[in-house]
Amino acid sequence: MAWLLLFAAGIAEIVMAMSLKSAQGWTRLGPSVLGLGAALVSVVLLTFAVTRLPVTTAYAVWTGFGAIGVSLIGIALYGDSAHPLRLACLVAIFAGMIGLHLIDARLEGHLP
Repeated sequence: MAWLLLFAAGIAEIVMAMSLKSAQGWTRLGPSVLGLGAALVSVVLLTFAVTRLPVTTAYAVWTGFGAIGVSLIGIALYGDSAHPLRLACLVAIFAGMIGLHLIDARLEGHLP
C-alpha cells in the first residue's frame, strides 16, 4: 500500500510540474490552482508513504519518479531534448530507484 501511495504522490508531482509550466509564471489562474493543489496532494501522499517506507528511499523515489515523468512529458509534448546522454541519465535515475527498492526489500528480509 505504501508503494501505491508513493506512486500516486509521484503522479501528483508530475501534474504539479506540468500545471505550473502551463501557469506561465502564475499568470493563469486555473493551472496555478491545479499546480498548487497537486503539490499539496503529492506531499500529503508522500507523508503517508513514509510511515511505512524508509524516508530516504521514499523521497528519492518520489523525486526520481517526478523527474523522469516530467522529462518524458517534456520530450513528448514540448520538444525538450531527447539526446541519448540525457536519456541515459534518466535511465540512471530509474536504476537508482529500483536499486533502493531492492536494497530495502533485502534489508527487510523480503529478498534473499
